[in-house]
Amino acid sequence: MQEIMVPGEAEIEIRHSRFIGYLSKVASRADAQAALADIRARHPGARHVCWVLLAGGESGMHDDGEPAGTAARPIYLVLQHHALVNVLAVVVRYFGGVRLGAGGLVRAYTQATVAALGNARIEPVRAQSTLTLRSPFALEDRLRRYCARNGGEIVSADYGEAVVLSVRVAADEVPRYRQDLPDVFAGAVEFVDSP
Repeated sequence: MQEIMVPGEAEIEIRHSRFIGYLSKVASRADAQAALADIRARHPGARHVCWVLLAGGESGMHDDGEPAGTAARPIYLVLQHHALVNVLAVVVRYFGGVRLGAGGLVRAYTQATVAALGNARIEPVRAQSTLTLRSPFALEDRLRRYCARNGGEIVSADYGEAVVLSVRVAADEVPRYRQDLPDVFAGAVEFVDSP
């Protein structure tokens, strides 16, 4: 599986119709809807704004008035071929007055998506683990800075007798956290559970 790390955009012209492809990383349907609204606002005169969202259980696709199977499906097949996840692909079409036929539309939407992908940067998805760390209140800020510097993302914080942070890290970074934290914090930060 791969993710978009730097968004891609490209424009192609086929028989006077303009096709503008966009690829971006999204985490949810809400993120995708916001990105789609922004693209629609930038292209108020476009005839079609076709899209595919691959984001776990929130995936979807829409042909936006193009004949069924001629827009969203070709976009989807490009994303599948590259094993992309957490991605929104949009192709905007400005009609040029010449009908392309079903085969021509499939080729055009495929080419626009491939062109946008060529301008994006993709990387393999790294497996993730969640560490649960218990820290004295006095060390919370220092622990948060340590996590941020070392690729950790704080996903939750609970406050009781101590601070308990859930930290998402790349699975291959877990051994380093387990080795470094006891030394860096002189044993004051504890692992609550094992990934």
